[in-house]
Amino acid sequence: MTTHPQPLAVLWDMDGTLIDQTVAIVRCYEAVIAELGHPAPDPQAIRRSLGGPMASTMALFVEDSQLEDACQQFRARFPEMMYDGMVILPGALACMKYFAGLKIPQAILTNKHGETARAVSKHCGFDTFVRVCLGNGDTEWSKPEPELGRTVLERLGIEAAGVIMIGDSPTDVATALAIDIPCYAVATGAHRAAELQVAGAHASYPCLNTLLADLQA
Repeated sequence: MTTHPQPLAVLWDMDGTLIDQTVAIVRCYEAVIAELGHPAPDPQAIRRSLGGPMASTMALFVEDSQLEDACQQFRARFPEMMYDGMVILPGALACMKYFAGLKIPQAILTNKHGETARAVSKHCGFDTFVRVCLGNGDTEWSKPEPELGRTVLERLGIEAAGVIMIGDSPTDVATALAIDIPCYAVATGAHRAAELQVAGAHASYPCLNTLLADLQA
């Protein structure tokens, strides 16, 4: 076990880190893509693309001329099914409560549509501990663009020094590196610990509970 200093603030990814909403996400992509006349997408290809903007995933399966319409359809359909099969990942609430008890500011930084992300945060009880939730459409930027990371730091009223990112994908690692903060990666999404280390993660863990144990050691 490797211990780390307590962070001064925490930036959270959402999908694959705090929640598993893959069932609903894959179903929605499948429905929209089929509606546009394309073959059913490979679910694993969808899973591995998660972490980037929704349009980037959609572009893997539809024609450029259909992309805008496909994204609009996804946003319209997803709220109706987004809680189907959704689970809060082990350790998510415990970690948030731990940081809140130490008065460590927390924010969610996600490429999920901002309104959807805030609805999920409220549904799961994350908003009890996390006062900032920034998603796609809330700004002109997406992860891993550094402007998005800087924006969330401004919303928290803090500098980057002492801040950590917790995420599950190479996109999260790149988001952290773009603003010169470490990413503590958890292999609870579609990427293995070794992939996250290669991407540049400061440390990687099998789940949030092991990360929490490390921080409490």
